[in-house]
Amino acid sequence: MSIASETCPATAETDNAEPHKISRKWILLSAVLGSVIEWYDFYIFGTAAALVFGRLFFPATDPFVATISSLLTVTVGLFARPIGSILFGHFGDRIGRKSMLLLTLFLMGIPTALIGMLPTYQSVGVWAPIMLVALRIIQGLAIGGEWGGAVLLAVEHASHERKSVFGSLPQLGTPAGVLLSVGAFALATKMPEGEFVAWGWRLPFLASIALVAFGLAVRWKISESPEFIAAKRENKIHRVPIVELFRQRAKSVILTAGGKVGEVTMFYLITVYLLSYGTSVLGLPRAEILNIVVAGALLSVIMMPVWGYVGDRVGPKRIYLTGAILLAISAVPMFLLFETRSIWWIACAVLVPFGIIYPMMYGPQPSLYSAQFPPELRYSGVSLGVSLAGAVAGGLAPIVATSLVAASGTAVPVGVYLAAAALISTISVSLMIKPKA
Repeated sequence: MSIASETCPATAETDNAEPHKISRKWILLSAVLGSVIEWYDFYIFGTAAALVFGRLFFPATDPFVATISSLLTVTVGLFARPIGSILFGHFGDRIGRKSMLLLTLFLMGIPTALIGMLPTYQSVGVWAPIMLVALRIIQGLAIGGEWGGAVLLAVEHASHERKSVFGSLPQLGTPAGVLLSVGAFALATKMPEGEFVAWGWRLPFLASIALVAFGLAVRWKISESPEFIAAKRENKIHRVPIVELFRQRAKSVILTAGGKVGEVTMFYLITVYLLSYGTSVLGLPRAEILNIVVAGALLSVIMMPVWGYVGDRVGPKRIYLTGAILLAISAVPMFLLFETRSIWWIACAVLVPFGIIYPMMYGPQPSLYSAQFPPELRYSGVSLGVSLAGAVAGGLAPIVATSLVAASGTAVPVGVYLAAAALISTISVSLMIKPKA
């Protein structure tokens, strides 16, 4: 039977359930579209931080200080993510996945649109960066609940032999969100520089209003997870899931966080730091750097379900582990190629790690991580582990990289830094529970 024709069991047993059967095709569509929209909203901030926020919200005589201040706003959102994962994980494990996914999409969309309307430092002074950071924190809280809910919606509706490929599909939201966000800014930067800085950068943020409205309409029709329904029917739901999580599965939280360190470090080095480094340090045209990142994201979108499919055949742990090892090996050569200042070599240095190695780790991640936790603790477990790594490893990556290059005058130490992160992932994944065959 094809994926499109399969149906989920009726879920009238919960308040969030629909009174009729809903096709798995619709479940996947809602998970993927919602994830794309949320990550688009989250990543346009990072793109804008690398390109214009330093000038508009953090004016300083020293460009290094302005860049660091701007990139720190990206970090603030990522450090809010674990708090959001605890909050939404609590209710996602108590009342269900669906309602949390509707709420996270709404909470992501409103701040994004408001960022597009913010006055700059020149207009309101210090209130401009304060408002920017406050809205970024709300975005971080929302994304902390989005990822876990979206991937669990797909994995928990899947048959056993398709959990890896089903789980890889919402993961398309990350590279597709980058593709849309960077693509939106690539179009906006075709404006004259003065117009782009004055108002053109706002357009990608304001476009979120229509995207979120569409995403909410799609997600409203989904049914609750059958595995959550079963846990609720069997009275396995905990009053305070986060307490029980650390009582039963503290090791799993640590391993899931460690497993993500490598790929999330590489992701933010490419999608945020490279935009700043390529233009301000290497002196390369902004449009060419944006095009390289877009190409890498596009290849990642193609490869994500491919590695998810392979994960169902040979095991998601094996694919993930292979990707982590390859990332550790390629990290230093990647940054040596950046130092050539050749667009073609830089393109190779992005396309291979971001387009091929990254989806090897990110695609099978939902099915592998879901297997580390029982259904009644799963939303909290996967969300917290991933959010902790996103905050510490992903959030600090652009700042660490900027500081390493400023101190050494070369990007090679950044490659060593990424290799160490990939080694942490390799060790963590090797210690994880293997999903049942």
